Amino acid sequence: MIEFENVLPRFKNGENFCGQFNNPEMVLPCHLSINDYKLGEFLHRLHNMVADDRRLLFIQGRVIPCCHNWIRDHVHMMKAFMHYEHKLKEFLDFIISTQREQGYYLELVKQMDDAHHTFVGEEHRTTYEEDGVTATRLELEADVEYLVVEGVMLYYKATGDFEWVKKVLPSLEKAINYMTSDPKRWNKELGLVIRPFTIDTWDFVGTRPSTNRRIIDGEQMSAMHGDNSGVYDAMKILEFFNAKNGDDNKAKEWSKRAETLRKNAIRYLFNGKFFIHQYHINHSGNDNKESERLSISNAYDINRNFTTTEQSRSIINEYIERRKTTKAFAEWFTVDPPYEKFGRLSAGQYVNGGITPFVAGEIALAAFNNGYEEYGWDIITRCIEMVERDGCLKFVYSPDYKESNSTQGPGGWGCAGLINAIDKGLAGINDVDCLYREIDFSPRFTVTHYTEMRYITGYEISDRYVDVRFIIKDYGMRYDLISQAEKINAHILLPKDKDCKKLLVNGKEHSFSVSVIGESKYVDFNVLSCSKLSIEIEFGLK
Repeated sequence: MIEFENVLPRFKNGENFCGQFNNPEMVLPCHLSINDYKLGEFLHRLHNMVADDRRLLFIQGRVIPCCHNWIRDHVHMMKAFMHYEHKLKEFLDFIISTQREQGYYLELVKQMDDAHHTFVGEEHRTTYEEDGVTATRLELEADVEYLVVEGVMLYYKATGDFEWVKKVLPSLEKAINYMTSDPKRWNKELGLVIRPFTIDTWDFVGTRPSTNRRIIDGEQMSAMHGDNSGVYDAMKILEFFNAKNGDDNKAKEWSKRAETLRKNAIRYLFNGKFFIHQYHINHSGNDNKESERLSISNAYDINRNFTTTEQSRSIINEYIERRKTTKAFAEWFTVDPPYEKFGRLSAGQYVNGGITPFVAGEIALAAFNNGYEEYGWDIITRCIEMVERDGCLKFVYSPDYKESNSTQGPGGWGCAGLINAIDKGLAGINDVDCLYREIDFSPRFTVTHYTEMRYITGYEISDRYVDVRFIIKDYGMRYDLISQAEKINAHILLPKDKDCKKLLVNGKEHSFSVSVIGESKYVDFNVLSCSKLSIEIEFGLK
């Protein structure tokens, strides 16, 4: 029997400080250990940076929290604040209410006199004069609709509010149908989502002033992998919602459409190692490096389940290999190689070759889930060192780290991605449906230096929590998990030099299987209806 040796939280372990005065590290999610408080403090700092990006909108008598006032930033940061925010639906509900007859949504809300509103035509904005704000869609954006669908899924997970999901489901379907039919958004010959020639998912083109963000007749158009993996992910969410709503025929239709889209993207955009930056349709781009250019969305593609395990590992390995040769301080590129010039941006400026923590978070999550667990932890460790050094994380860094283009976006975006990587990758707590009724439990703390620790996550809005204790010895390890789960699918990483000789579940020997991803071995088993689960793994030598 492996016994826990310490109560957590605690302030000191011998002479070693393992907690902080007044426990600021106890946020949601949080980490406590006997070794040090570095990971706990990191999560606390990330939490505060996301919270600092929270805003309130006052529109037509409604008070609408958002994080930032762009739906894109809001949904990306929702991966973090869904754990502690009590008003998760309001901004999503507002954006959905802006849907135009064609099917698209508006995306940002700013002061009436902000310049962004002049970048598009009147049909792409609505002004609320008494409130002093305007809602706008930068027309060339191709990610808004699928991000709204993703946001609805995150809301559903945290609340279980399927009645509201059913109410907005027709709007979500109309939005994705628009993205896959309107000639401005869809190329029928390729069967792919298209956009004007931008850098990955960004909102300006390099061949005209950034004050023009329309789609122009005869525009240089391209297919970008991230738009297609995002729409694929939205289709899979719509499949899930329709199946849950009892409409199996519609669910099967969305599934079929999603798989066709994925196959088209692999055919035209995957070069055998990773997704190329853009497939140009009616132009040749502005250099001959597009097929070797690694861009932001490769990391997102993996985490949207757009790739097979083999393809995912190939993309991750590309980042690992480029880290060895890049002159940048990290491999979390916006694009690599950058363009010599993209509009006003020189190589290394902003999204033309800058380095971003939000890419770091997505690569870390992908690494944890695809047999590169040590690499995932290495990314987290490097980001911890950056926060210890600077007190924060910026939005985009220059490749030499000496200066940052931080004013161009919210630092909370990257912070949320890193929180999500720790929560779903390192701690491996994945909510299969909603409210943690069914959990995929894939902890990977064996790649860290932590020998005894506690990790807590949950949804404050619905009073649902998952509390994990961990201890590891030379002869075995133990995880205790307290939750309200009705089913737990365990997939537990073994230490590199160990095998599982025996598995005990709540003190009784339990059957298990072993799965292998790359060089990583996992102990797999399922447990039904267990509010407190104790897992003991007795090691055997390989």
